[in-house]
Amino acid sequence: MIGLAVLSLLAFGCNENAREVADSDNDRTAVASDTTGGLLTAQQSINANDLLQHIKVLASDEFEGRSPGTAGEDSTVNYLTREFKKLGLQPGNPNGTFVQKVPMFGFTAQPQANFTAGGKTVNLSFPDDYVAVSRRYVQDVNVNNSDLVFVGYGIVAPEYGWDDYKGVDVKGKTIVMLINDPPIPSPNNPGQLDSTMFGGKAMTYYGRWTYKYEIAAEKGAAAAIIIHETGPAGYPYEVISGSWSRENFDISNPGKNMDRLAVESWITEDKARELFTASGNNFEKLKSAAAQKGFKPVALNAKANFTIKNKLREVESRNVIAKLEGSDPELKNEYVVYTAHWDHLGKDDKLQGDQIYNGAMDNASGTAGLIELAKAFTQLPEKPKRSILFLAVTAEEKGLLGSKYYASNPLYPLTKTLANINMDVLNPYHPTEDVIVIGYGNSDLEDILAEEARTQNRRIVPEASPEKGSFYRSDHFEFAKQGVPALYAKSGIVARDQPADFITKKQEQYTAEHYHKVSDEVYGDWNLDGAVEDLQLYFRVGLRVANGTAYPAWREKSEFRAKREKSLSEVQ
Repeated sequence: MIGLAVLSLLAFGCNENAREVADSDNDRTAVASDTTGGLLTAQQSINANDLLQHIKVLASDEFEGRSPGTAGEDSTVNYLTREFKKLGLQPGNPNGTFVQKVPMFGFTAQPQANFTAGGKTVNLSFPDDYVAVSRRYVQDVNVNNSDLVFVGYGIVAPEYGWDDYKGVDVKGKTIVMLINDPPIPSPNNPGQLDSTMFGGKAMTYYGRWTYKYEIAAEKGAAAAIIIHETGPAGYPYEVISGSWSRENFDISNPGKNMDRLAVESWITEDKARELFTASGNNFEKLKSAAAQKGFKPVALNAKANFTIKNKLREVESRNVIAKLEGSDPELKNEYVVYTAHWDHLGKDDKLQGDQIYNGAMDNASGTAGLIELAKAFTQLPEKPKRSILFLAVTAEEKGLLGSKYYASNPLYPLTKTLANINMDVLNPYHPTEDVIVIGYGNSDLEDILAEEARTQNRRIVPEASPEKGSFYRSDHFEFAKQGVPALYAKSGIVARDQPADFITKKQEQYTAEHYHKVSDEVYGDWNLDGAVEDLQLYFRVGLRVANGTAYPAWREKSEFRAKREKSLSEVQ
């Protein structure tokens, strides 16, 4: 009998032919036929009961919300290490441990701020109206009487002929920006966005808040304020106020982050409208003007004042990593890495009643899924040819810091890392007929995903709201930035044998009532069968890559393709 792993390898073929493979009846039969025997047993070891038990432990009050640098981190790291050891996995760090130390510092900002405009003071209440932090490793930050300048979307994108700054000197000034990319109408269909500008409907990195602060620092601004609008941002203001008003973290470096902005801030849309009106400007008119290529910065005839006192502490957090060594002597030094972030928001002693952000869905579920995937790989009758890494990263909630640190300080060469498969918030509602690919169209990992999804009678689909920039909001992004092909998929919205809006309503309820709130806990009506189906799918995709004959690749138009090609060429 031909080995099951060999059948999977044959079904994969070369990445250049992935589309032909997807369309071949014979190859579809080959893919489906490997669901028998040992592979089937291994994937069925992923089960709802074990997944739920791991989630319950990780999301329990005893783990105190799993914030980096707390007792909750110790409990989480110890639990993951024990579980990986029980599965017989090797320490993932070549130094013989299951951890990679991540040097960070914690900072808790105590800000005060106001605007003066049109001869009056616009007062700001923290955190209801605004949040402000300084990521510089200093205790006191002051920005006084700083001119306010509206710079539209705050984007400089030469490839699109777009420059919101137009040569205006903003050094020492406080700039005000809109979130997301400019919504540019299609010249042929005004009801649609222009697909030739930025990503059309899909957000590019230019629309992400991290980029906006980065370019503001590059331009020499003293402070930068992003106006929060729930629609374009994709999440309510409470998500920001809840996260930014507590202790946050950054990676420690010798320069103490003095190249960062002195102040990074958000304000509510209501407060922005008040500011614009007080300064003699019309918010809607300026917002509309900002969506035009000819937009020029507008001085708001207003001043900004910020005072921030930082409470600082050094924190040595940890990524947790386990390894299943490959069986092929020539390929075992190549890798497929699964990721999930173990951290959440911790505990807030200032809250009345429940003070623990348990983070059951976000992301105890994905971390539990990582353990289940590791279990499945250990159940294979024959280990995959390449090695598999199971990486639980820290501080995703603080800005993807754990994955950023690993991608900048990899324990295994990224040029030998074939793919990253990331999990962030699994499906606790119901099995779905569809699988959503976040950042659809980026790499040929999607071809493998599509083929394996068919064995579950499922199909892959693009995300419905690419304008929310979800591709830039989880840990796979840090791998992608370094050129590693990355796959980030989720359960879809078409539930089997349920009303058409069943999943959508559940997701909307979670976003409104539980996301980044203390109520993100395990509930008795959860149905993890869909999460199990997703994990089994990710298992099969990773196995296919690990046994494949070629490296997965970015699509021709992907923004990450050039980085990958350059890095691979440098090691040849």
